[in-house]
Amino acid sequence: MADPVNRRPYRSPLRAERARRTRRRVVAAAIDLFLARGYAGTTLAAVASEAEVSVDTVFHLFGSKRRLLQAALDTVVGGDDADVPLLDRPDPQAMRAETDQRQQVAAFAHGILGQLERIAPVDDMLRSAAAVDADVGALRDDLHLRQRRQAMTTVAGWIASNGPLRDAMPVDEAAAVLWALTSPELHHMFRVHCDWPPDRYERWLRTTLEDSLLP
Repeated sequence: MADPVNRRPYRSPLRAERARRTRRRVVAAAIDLFLARGYAGTTLAAVASEAEVSVDTVFHLFGSKRRLLQAALDTVVGGDDADVPLLDRPDPQAMRAETDQRQQVAAFAHGILGQLERIAPVDDMLRSAAAVDADVGALRDDLHLRQRRQAMTTVAGWIASNGPLRDAMPVDEAAAVLWALTSPELHHMFRVHCDWPPDRYERWLRTTLEDSLLP
């Protein structure tokens, strides 16, 4: 009897690219609808219609509206749908490679401004939805209380690796300063309530971080 042939599963690059385009289209439609209608007012059927796919396709890709919201958040925070952790992307890695602490802070302030500007409309929607939906509240808490705090600890370590911090500040304290000064709430206060343009906010953030963190 002949040995059984081990067949490798067939993978079509064309099919994979088509699936990526469909996923990207569904996420873009979801972002538009979440912003226009809010989380509660957006249905998977509406997203499917906007993306010109079937509801089954949306469900197959994401499984639930909450997972679709998570995918939308990942895209907005990262600026694209690349499957690369935020801090492993080129701009954060360039900031990490910089050896001058003040240049690191300047690069960080510029990069975080772009991220805050991108997420501001979505975070406003999340804040409203979290007041009435515990799952969305947990998602927002995880984003800001765990993921963002963890990222700031990493960034604080990058800055501390190039020299001492002000008054021998420990890294965890520096991380708390970064986390607080780059909060969406503070960004909203300056950009919306104080009507600051982006470049003024960036200057304020850079100089405040320098004064708070560096000798």
